[in-house]
Amino acid sequence: MRAALDTLHAIGQDCVDGGDFARRGVQCLPRLVSSELTTLSVCNLDSGHRRVVCDQPGVISRRELEVFDRYFYDHPLVREHGRNAAAVTRRIEDLLPGSAFQRTPLFNDYYRAIRIDHVMAVPIHVDRHVLVSFVVNRSKRGFSDRDRERVEVIRPHLGHLYRLSARKSEALEEIEALTARERDVLGWLGAGKTDKDIAAILAISPRTVQKHLQRIYEKLGVETRTAAVMRALATRH
Repeated sequence: MRAALDTLHAIGQDCVDGGDFARRGVQCLPRLVSSELTTLSVCNLDSGHRRVVCDQPGVISRRELEVFDRYFYDHPLVREHGRNAAAVTRRIEDLLPGSAFQRTPLFNDYYRAIRIDHVMAVPIHVDRHVLVSFVVNRSKRGFSDRDRERVEVIRPHLGHLYRLSARKSEALEEIEALTARERDVLGWLGAGKTDKDIAAILAISPRTVQKHLQRIYEKLGVETRTAAVMRALATRH
């Protein structure tokens, strides 16, 4: 339990956005369960395409990514976890005996090329369109029941961190879409200033402040001053 909590803390500490979460996850998860290759896999269940963040950049080539997509819907873990709200950590061996898996085109064309024999996926976000999982991989030595239990205990919390980081990334993109003057207005709004105060500080008319606020609301997808401030604050923590 101590190892699980330490790993969870290391992944979530000071994450700025979804990119930070992905990088920390693939770097820190092997502290809990040893892995020769660790990825964050984002599977688009509609298009059959997978995006990967890897702890060893370049180890999976573009050709190999294309090969994976070729067998996307045949992958035992994608079939088990995709659109499955009750998805839990699984090893391929839980779904298909090792000898049978090694006779599949997926194994021979993809996993053999990257020298991987054993795969365990930790689904952290599943909806109708997307499956997001941390995936740990090994050659030769399989994953034990204890390995599976150690990552399963933090899996729900990893999902929570993922969704928080994804929302933060969306909020950052929305804030970056504001003009410099709109960000100034939003900043003073967050400081508790009235329209009249902001107008005086920025040497513009209150009517112009209101026009800036209307555009801010539209860009952030909110309807009130409080909601706009809360969206801005979400990017700072």
